[in-house]
Amino acid sequence: MTTFRFAFIKANWHSDIVDQALVGFLQVIPEAQVDVFTVPGALEMPLVARDLALTGKYAAVAAAALVVDGGIYRHDFVAQAVLNGLMQTGLETSVPILSVSLTPHHFQETEHHKNIYRDHFVLKGKEAGKAALEISKLRASIAK
Repeated sequence: MTTFRFAFIKANWHSDIVDQALVGFLQVIPEAQVDVFTVPGALEMPLVARDLALTGKYAAVAAAALVVDGGIYRHDFVAQAVLNGLMQTGLETSVPILSVSLTPHHFQETEHHKNIYRDHFVLKGKEAGKAALEISKLRASIAK
């Protein structure tokens, strides 16, 4: 059985929420198989994902961020740029890049909303862990 290595990138903005994606990811993939990298914000994720993918160490890279409407910029443009960058990185490096980057329509800085998103990020982290394992196994079987 092949043991895969994974990278997990997490944006530092809203880290109390975003870090929960790593919690979920590690419920599926053993911590010993995961290297964790923290970036300032979502826009830095595609570049770091590319750098990690190009090392050849990782079967897949997961990237997590919460992109909210800060009132200054259009958060949907930021989210689209991040997603496009992550997808392009995967296609250019041939390493699966998984997004756990969410853009809520109506995020509010209340404990109630934060708790909802913390719980949701755990779930999304688990889903990313399962996807990382599935795509890695599939790609390994294709390469045989």
